[in-house]
Amino acid sequence: MDKQADNKLYPIQHYVRIILVISFSALILDFIISFASIAIVKQQSARDLRDTANLYINRLNGDFSYINHFMGWTLANDDNIKLMNNHGTNDTEFIKANESLYRRFVELQKSYDRSYNFFLYLGAKSTMLNIAPMGLSYKEYQELQQQIESYIEDKVIYEKFYSRWSTIPLAGKFYILNIFLYHDNYMICLIAADDLIRPLRQINLGENGYASLWTEDGHLATSPISNKGKPLAVGQERNALWNALQTKTTVNSEFDNASFYVKLVIQFGAFEKIMIAQLLIMLLAFIVACSLSFIMLYFRNKVLQPIKSFSYNLAFWTEDGEPLDAAGSRIVELEKANKQFAQLVRQIKTYKIDIYEREIEKQRIQLDYTKLQIKPHFFLNCLTTIHSMAQMDMTEEIQQMALSTSVYFRYIFQNGRDFVRMEDEIEHVRVYLDIQRNRYHDAFLYRIEGAAAAREAPIPPLVLQTFIENAIKYAVSRDRPSLISLAVECRMIEEESEGMGEETTVVTISDTGPGFPPDVLEKLQRGQPLDQSGGTQIGIMNTLQRLEYLYGRRARVEFANSDGARVTLYLPKQPPNPT
Repeated sequence: MDKQADNKLYPIQHYVRIILVISFSALILDFIISFASIAIVKQQSARDLRDTANLYINRLNGDFSYINHFMGWTLANDDNIKLMNNHGTNDTEFIKANESLYRRFVELQKSYDRSYNFFLYLGAKSTMLNIAPMGLSYKEYQELQQQIESYIEDKVIYEKFYSRWSTIPLAGKFYILNIFLYHDNYMICLIAADDLIRPLRQINLGENGYASLWTEDGHLATSPISNKGKPLAVGQERNALWNALQTKTTVNSEFDNASFYVKLVIQFGAFEKIMIAQLLIMLLAFIVACSLSFIMLYFRNKVLQPIKSFSYNLAFWTEDGEPLDAAGSRIVELEKANKQFAQLVRQIKTYKIDIYEREIEKQRIQLDYTKLQIKPHFFLNCLTTIHSMAQMDMTEEIQQMALSTSVYFRYIFQNGRDFVRMEDEIEHVRVYLDIQRNRYHDAFLYRIEGAAAAREAPIPPLVLQTFIENAIKYAVSRDRPSLISLAVECRMIEEESEGMGEETTVVTISDTGPGFPPDVLEKLQRGQPLDQSGGTQIGIMNTLQRLEYLYGRRARVEFANSDGARVTLYLPKQPPNPT
């Protein structure tokens, strides 16, 4: 059993599916590994950058704390501020005190950053002085003075700015502001938001990465540029399609005692490029696998499939059912074998056609024999009737009978076709009934209805005469009058198997006689053959055989007893092969 399992054969599609599944699985696995690797590297990079940002922010927090302490001590203890409050702005003491204070804050700028701007606002004199080199334009300076005066007037300095670093817009640019107050004197420190985070912008955050300051209410406080100097639209990290496709990491860091925070957006395009390169390599391998599968399928369709088809054809046509091996496995030899086999098949088909035609001819001979078998049957009955009339010296009746018989048999002998017109067949039946009325001395009546509706319908000759003859034989009696009816109509009969309608000629022959015997009726309804050993019931069986030969299963005959015998014929209006 194990050996048979090891030697099991599989179609090419099986191996193609295996190749595709392995290639696709490798592609997915590489994507997962690349994604995981990039995620790990990005997390490590983000952690390092977060630590760097925290170191810088901690340093700024220390700077802010020292500057706050320096400004608070200066307001409370520096004699220069007292002198400036006690003298006019044009006095020599005021100017010397201002210069002394200026030199102290210049030293403070040298220790920290020249980007810090320091101002002194004397509330009693409503005067604001810069006490260190100033990096503001005159317009920004005027706007700062106006805002400081408005803050003092509205008394919001202590609540919003006292010893708290906050953002303030000046001439469309954000600055970081801190204010200390003491006895109506205000010490102001101001630095541009861009200058504050300049060291963070020197960190490599990727081609599209950037560092920025954001206010508590979600407004950008720095210029919208990347760390590479590229301009960025506000909110670009949410709207740009390429940035949406790229993976990124955002790091937020808070300041102590401040109303703003730092956001670092890390966006290394190199990671994605590495992943794309790896995916392209795997995609190339996947394409190679698909190409190999295509080649295998092409080889199967162009080489193996013809060999398989040829082998199947050989197996199908051999007498013992065993497949025959091809002489060679090369395509040229296979093509020659196919041609030879095709010629052999044509010869076999010709032989089968000959056999089929012989079988058809045999059936036609049998059909002609059946028709000839019907003709003598009625001929003997006519001779018997004429003989009976001669015994009774019925001269005129004999003449009429002989004339009708000659017309009747002229129709039979001149008609060698399989189908005749319904009008001719009914006229033939009418002549036959007239002959029988002469024989029985008007012992029965007959009625023919609807003949005009189907006068051109085709019908096999002598079919109606057979059932009319049966009615005469079993229904007509000299003891009581009988009625023989023949009704013809055209209907659309639906086929149960095909669900389509077919125009059909329906012929009903009924009499008022005793009807069919129960055993005979049961056999006729079941389609069983009748007993013909006694020479009886030959006409009905021959007629049923003729209908089967001519129509197959398209025609049917129904037998029933209803106040006598009733026979209903359903004949398609279009015969199979009318001749």
